[in-house]
Amino acid sequence: MLHDRVLVSLDDDEGERRSSSGIVIPATATMGRRLAWARVVALGANVRTVEIDDRVLFDPEDKSEVELRGDTYVLMRERDLHAVASERLSDGQTGLYL
Repeated sequence: MLHDRVLVSLDDDEGERRSSSGIVIPATATMGRRLAWARVVALGANVRTVEIDDRVLFDPEDKSEVELRGDTYVLMRERDLHAVASERLSDGQTGLYL
């Protein structure tokens, strides 16, 4: 990995979903512009805000997919990330920062 690039593995959310009120939303339902979650699997040398195994939020319309050994990953710049859900918690932090 070079510079500020981040390689992520997409979460498998492509099935039917359930709303908070219990309504089942089928996989074929079209949604408006929606951000996606992914898990970081590799980092470039100049990435500062995320670490491997962090979950990140990004816009799936701005993605570059790459296939490595039969698995599909998304390659993007660090600045294209919208949020990080981190397991590394300090005093009083929520674990999600924007």
